[in-house]
Amino acid sequence: MNFHRKPITFVSQVNLKVKNIKRSVKFYKEIIGLKVLEETERKAQLSADGKKVLLSIEQPSDVITKQNRTVGLFHFALLLPNRSDLGEFLKHILQVEYPLQGGADHLVSEALYLSDPDGNGIEIYCDRNPSEWVWKRNEVVMPSEELDVNDLLENIEGKEWSGLPVGTIVGHIHLHVSELKKNQEFYIKGLGFEVVSRYDNHAIFMSEGKYHHHVALNIWNGIGAPQPPINSVGLESFSLMIASEEKRNKIVTQLKNIGAFVKEEHGSIITADPSGNRIRLII
Repeated sequence: MNFHRKPITFVSQVNLKVKNIKRSVKFYKEIIGLKVLEETERKAQLSADGKKVLLSIEQPSDVITKQNRTVGLFHFALLLPNRSDLGEFLKHILQVEYPLQGGADHLVSEALYLSDPDGNGIEIYCDRNPSEWVWKRNEVVMPSEELDVNDLLENIEGKEWSGLPVGTIVGHIHLHVSELKKNQEFYIKGLGFEVVSRYDNHAIFMSEGKYHHHVALNIWNGIGAPQPPINSVGLESFSLMIASEEKRNKIVTQLKNIGAFVKEEHGSIITADPSGNRIRLII
């Protein structure tokens, strides 16, 4: 099953604030392997296939350094089409000697973790076949085990690195929030996701259509973590692709019923979770 196609609601684009646009463009091109679709003095849009925007980065005029212990982005995740693509990416990272923050075998997927020059977290991963995922009591088994990097590197084609493959998409987003109860209500009762996994009482993973997760929330920056200043480096917003106008209207009604913030902005519907993470609802 394709978990990132209509009628499922999924994350389609991430929008970040950065401190130095030229430095960030260079990083996302040369280290991550995205292609620049558009670039101005303070903004750039990046893609894997040269058509669809996956990441938008912007340098606010009065931007300040990323603030610690706040709500916002933990990481955004780029999903690669094949396991060999992840091996190729790992080989590339080792060759350019860019520091990785870690890697993990989650059983549902294999992942590598790193940060951009501003400290925005990034996961690069590939999924295992959903037929291999283990479900217990309607929750998917998703631990963090040691990644077999040697096997990953042995199963590559050995071709010269040429960037992320065309089929790369945004697989999910993982957010810092100030608490879980109200934020969970927003994503479940408001946006229509369901909880598919939990890490004790400090992180939840949610999806539609029984994916292992489209959105994850954690309280690792502390209960009551504040929102960062609006001009801080970090997450500006992320976009959720909605299957139809009818479904989006239903979601808007659900959001209003729980008292969530909703407004129209430049033809888009904007909402925000109780921690202030902004979301664009697009069709």
